[in-house]
Amino acid sequence: MSELTSTNRHGGAGRALLWVAIALTVALLGFVTIFVSQRNPIYSDREAGGISKFKFIEACKEVLEDTEALTVSAQGQTIPLKTLVQQGSPLKPGDKLHADLNAESPEIVRAAQLAEEGGWTMTLPVNIAVHSGERVTTLGQLPMQCRHDKRTGKTTAQLGLPG
Repeated sequence: MSELTSTNRHGGAGRALLWVAIALTVALLGFVTIFVSQRNPIYSDREAGGISKFKFIEACKEVLEDTEALTVSAQGQTIPLKTLVQQGSPLKPGDKLHADLNAESPEIVRAAQLAEEGGWTMTLPVNIAVHSGERVTTLGQLPMQCRHDKRTGKTTAQLGLPG
């Protein structure tokens, strides 16, 4: 008989070593997954916030997109952003008002914090601009306060005047 067709097999030790290697690999992957997920900057306490940090940030961005409903707090009064902008110079037909976060992703994630009363809060600068076809006119920057109320499940944003 040749060596390849021998009835004496000595693969038991190799097979056991293979199973030990597989078990160690699975254990290591589990440990790394737990370790990384706990240090994830977007990891959040959904119980305390009502929604995840990621969903809160996305909800704030959506609220900013609706510039018709966006308001500015000025000396105890609430003024629609569009009204405030048109006091300086009226918008022409076809002009669109835009409000965009003026921060990099890591800054946005760090700014989103759990509120004491439950929910989330975030304060960041927002660029205000008028888009007129291809032309973009930047009007300035205002601080934005975005909040998520855990009880109502509603996310709101309001701009403030500097100073």
